[in-house]
Amino acid sequence: MLGAAATAHLYDREAGAEPICKLMQVAPSGYWRHVAQQRNPALRCARVQRDDVLSVDIERVWQANLQVYGADKVWRQLRREGTDVARCTVERLMRKAGLRSVMRGKVVRTTVADAKAPCPLDQVNRQFKAQQPSQLWVSDFTYVSTWQGFMYVAFVIGVFARRIVGWRVSSSMRTDSVLNALEQALYARQPERNELVHHSDRGSQICVN
Repeated sequence: MLGAAATAHLYDREAGAEPICKLMQVAPSGYWRHVAQQRNPALRCARVQRDDVLSVDIERVWQANLQVYGADKVWRQLRREGTDVARCTVERLMRKAGLRSVMRGKVVRTTVADAKAPCPLDQVNRQFKAQQPSQLWVSDFTYVSTWQGFMYVAFVIGVFARRIVGWRVSSSMRTDSVLNALEQALYARQPERNELVHHSDRGSQICVN
């Protein structure tokens, strides 16, 4: 309603508030309350007024720490300064103000399409449903950050039961781990020939369908 009331305020002088409020389905009382709050911020609710104060403190802490602090560190610093505020409030106000922490670490892309490699068409048309076991499997390839570096995980999920039927962990992004996960699933489930569809993304490790 606030956005509609602000829009009505733009046309107040030309057409009057009531016709615009009726057109935009906004109560005139809500519009006039919005106008009064714009003229006198003290009329706003206590939460909005406190958000304004906290937003200034949050940005101050964020700027003072080279714009690298996230919500958790900003919240802890405010608590050390004696400001009683919930962490979720700090996170909400930082998100509203567009304040973000610096993400350390290497960005890993596991889905890297090979333009030269042949890729089958999508046989399931993004409809991931199965009427019986071993009718449709989907595969993915992701990574997990550990103290010793990144570990890469390939897994195959049976759509019917929504369970992992095959998986492998590797220290590198190799096609072997993906094929081993699929072979494990085939050995364990023994699907009927020509009844199974195996779907994956278009990453170079598992560009199959």
